[in-house]
Amino acid sequence: MSVFTHNEKEFLLDGKPFQILSGAIHYFRVVPEYWDDRLEKLRQCGFNTVETYTCWNLHERREGVFDFSGILDLGRFIDTAASKGLYCIVRPGPYICAEWDLGGLPSWLLNYRDMRLRCADEAFLEKEFRYLDKLFDILRPRLITNGGNVIMLQVENEYGSYGNDHEYIKRLAEFYREKGMDALLFTSDGPGDLFMGGGTSEGILAAANFGSGSESHFGYMREYRPGQPLMCAEFWEGWFDWWYGPHHRRTPDDVASELDKMLSAGASVNFYMFCGGTNFGFQNGANEHENYTPTATSYDYDAALTECGDLTKRFFEVREVAQKHFGKLPELTVKNSKKKAYGELVFREYAGLFDNLRGISAPVKRAYPLTMEELGVDFGFVLYSTEIDYPVSENINIQPIRDRAQVYIDGVFAGVKERDQHCDDIGFVCKKGEKHRIDILVENMGRVNYGFTMTDNLKGLVNPARLGQQYMFGWTMYPLPMEDLSGLRFTGTNGKTECPAFFRAGLVISEDPCDTFLKPVGFEKGFVLINGFNIGRYWNSAGPQKTLYVPAPVLKKGENEIIVCELSRCDEPRIEFREEPDLG
Repeated sequence: MSVFTHNEKEFLLDGKPFQILSGAIHYFRVVPEYWDDRLEKLRQCGFNTVETYTCWNLHERREGVFDFSGILDLGRFIDTAASKGLYCIVRPGPYICAEWDLGGLPSWLLNYRDMRLRCADEAFLEKEFRYLDKLFDILRPRLITNGGNVIMLQVENEYGSYGNDHEYIKRLAEFYREKGMDALLFTSDGPGDLFMGGGTSEGILAAANFGSGSESHFGYMREYRPGQPLMCAEFWEGWFDWWYGPHHRRTPDDVASELDKMLSAGASVNFYMFCGGTNFGFQNGANEHENYTPTATSYDYDAALTECGDLTKRFFEVREVAQKHFGKLPELTVKNSKKKAYGELVFREYAGLFDNLRGISAPVKRAYPLTMEELGVDFGFVLYSTEIDYPVSENINIQPIRDRAQVYIDGVFAGVKERDQHCDDIGFVCKKGEKHRIDILVENMGRVNYGFTMTDNLKGLVNPARLGQQYMFGWTMYPLPMEDLSGLRFTGTNGKTECPAFFRAGLVISEDPCDTFLKPVGFEKGFVLINGFNIGRYWNSAGPQKTLYVPAPVLKKGENEIIVCELSRCDEPRIEFREEPDLG
């Protein structure tokens, strides 16, 4: 058993000074087969600690049903780090931000309309404590006080950027201690009076988050908390990408020099991120400042390791700084993964969405449309359908749009309505004696993960769609989480490219699979499943990302099933597998 604590100047491991050099790797953004590789690269870069958030919304996707298996096996991830001699900082949140859907909070919380999130609301605390109780069963035996490698636990996350309920932070910290979580507790916030004033709590170490200007930020922290060591809990070495935005690179690339300054000042540092990984499936979050900006599939973050774990120039620069401060490092033996361009794949099988609804969804009928959350859809889509049988000539109005709606009249595409984007009016005409069907396919593009707007996050048709000023009632709804597609009936394409639709083909690999990058050459917007694993969304016209990362463990020797769900337009049903990524 060991003890990790601190005095007024430095952290102490069993009474001896210990300077933390940590890097963030989120287990849920890297396939488990690659955890060993990413952690070994962290170690050989000179780091002594790994940091990770935990994702409540995946561990408890359905209320009361918990999952800590596969890519969610937090215990295995921590144990793998321990086998490398790495210590671990865990940030359970339960709110984590992380550019992750609803900041890691499960969307079913939104069905409790009287509940107030992220404050000392008893209803929220009850749900939060139930999750933490399960999580602590995994963490407790791995705490450093119990012979494990977990040295620090964060209470909430950047709370001062959201609220100032000190009773809430106090109740959370008390629950940690009541449950035997006796590792060192800390909070992290921006280094400013508003953020620190709202997010910190007496008796808990306060850390700061920033990407540059360490001298002034640490000067502030010395005045704000004079009796504690300095720590940058999130050193932003890069930034994340969103659709309709640029690919972000840190320019000038002063990461190594800034790190040198912080370590020279005696501070401890956690890189955010060391390896960003991937927002697989539909799990990305979104931000909403002036406009709603959903995060892209790649979470490369311009980090020391690329999305696929390759060593960057920054990796070697940071390693030199680590060697300067911590002494000679072991020989560098880690390598980049092998990549392969599997070439072009043309799709010969086709399944239209409208023709296959009952094979992949069970209809729900109500007078009033239900939100995705009410339908139990945390990620994915809902198709809303209604009929009009009286004379009318009006525009179809959808307010609010959460987040992207494709509208069809009698199965024919009529237009798109997209949150915070200018879209043309969609007219509807029904003459006397006629009947027409209106279908609205609504996509959840990611719940807001940061700031005061994150609690207003219901998806789907939040209100009934309107014809002019008139609400439409009488809806048939098809929940489409797009997880079990075994009910699809594929036929030969025979030149069919009408969308939305699914296209299927087989990729034959004769040797052990390699990492590769999928470019949806003939497609516009949708997502891709490989052997049932959703590798994420693509959106060619929105960019910046043009390829999807396919980890080798997702593939297998022999035939691999590739399913592309194209929502918008298919010029030609083909994709390419390339050796290099294109993130814009």
